[in-house]
Amino acid sequence: MLETGVPAPDFELPDAGMDIVRLSDYQGHKNVVLYFYHRDDDPGCTVEAIEFSDLAERFESAQSVVLGVSLDDPLCHEAFRDKHGIQVRLLSDSEADVSRQYHTLRETERNGVIKLGTIRSTFVVDRAGVLRHALYNVTPRGHAADVLKLIQTLDA
Repeated sequence: MLETGVPAPDFELPDAGMDIVRLSDYQGHKNVVLYFYHRDDDPGCTVEAIEFSDLAERFESAQSVVLGVSLDDPLCHEAFRDKHGIQVRLLSDSEADVSRQYHTLRETERNGVIKLGTIRSTFVVDRAGVLRHALYNVTPRGHAADVLKLIQTLDA
């Protein structure tokens, strides 16, 4: 698990529109909420994405951006975004490199087959690029509002 108070691991991932997003692009001017979720259209993940989207303007007014990360590819993200009107950027970690850096991967075995899964987790990175909060095993419903409260305390 990542410790708070240290620089957040930088990354480079494509979003649903195939544009490259780097964590370092936001350093110096935006806080970043980086949330990792299982997969597009999973019921809990859909709730979480919609709740973050519903609060997108409030995150923006708090000088923050919300980025969702899963192992799904950009085309899957695009369909999910369009289907549910998701307003936050969805990033594709199809190689699971960033998920490994943030310690959000778990292995599950079913019928002798090992699959990679995601531990639903959220990280708050301040404008200086420092990891301020690392939340693992989060519950989707109400989580976005809780994270917004954390963001609002960063500059208080």
